[in-house]
Amino acid sequence: MPESPSRGAVLISGASTGIGRACTEHLDGLGFTVFAGVRKQSDADSLRDAGSGRTQPVMLDVTDSESITSALRTVDEACPGGLTGLVNNAGISVGGPLEFVPIDEWRRGLEVNFIGQVAVTQAALPALRKARGRIVNMTSIGGRLASPFLGPYNASKYALEAVTDALRLELRRFGVEVAAIEPGAVATPIWEKGRAVAEEATANMPADALKLYGPGFAAISKFIAQGERSGVPPLEVARVVEHALTARRPKARYVVGRDAKMRLLLTRLLPTSVMDRVVVRAMGL
Repeated sequence: MPESPSRGAVLISGASTGIGRACTEHLDGLGFTVFAGVRKQSDADSLRDAGSGRTQPVMLDVTDSESITSALRTVDEACPGGLTGLVNNAGISVGGPLEFVPIDEWRRGLEVNFIGQVAVTQAALPALRKARGRIVNMTSIGGRLASPFLGPYNASKYALEAVTDALRLELRRFGVEVAAIEPGAVATPIWEKGRAVAEEATANMPADALKLYGPGFAAISKFIAQGERSGVPPLEVARVVEHALTARRPKARYVVGRDAKMRLLLTRLLPTSVMDRVVVRAMGL
């Protein structure tokens, strides 16, 4: 039986696991041609095997300008009519007490979570304008509400939120819609990766850091464990991405997950001083 015509082409960064993979598989199932950005050939092979002929893995490192150029060249050659959607999903977790997080780690987090997303967007905009496509930025509830010991991660997501707002206004005249997806805890491998990063960071911290911020390291471990237990399935986020890409009137922001919605509600209801005490107490600080 012949394959049905594609509903359009979507490029997704960070598609190897978690939210990115769920978006790839979900949008493929809906009939989109999906250019799934990955950094390893093994991930490309896995996605190709799991999807239909509509899933086309591309090598994409958002911190490498040559990789971005090559990926967009592939998209442009395959899609002369333009790009229906761009899902900026690639991201990493960087955390720790601000006083002791190495500046190189700050730069790494900002490069992947923010600068890389801007670079991919710049490269994709001509194709998006051509198709009057849409941009979906995977931010986080942590891009609106900061937490202790997650400052570097929060900073990168706050920055992406700001760019999302600016882009939404700048691109309106071209018919290119822009939305932010703001998940809370999601059941993805990021928690396992986060635990490894936290353990490595703790091991490399000077004695003064452990003495001053010992409870903070315990708080991070507790936060990771809670996220693993209570995170929503990645498919729930993928369905929200579907709405942002296909709805006649997409929202500017989508908050995903009960925990994220509850935190946002509390910040609206409680004075900052009270909310600060709630957060500190909840994290055992």
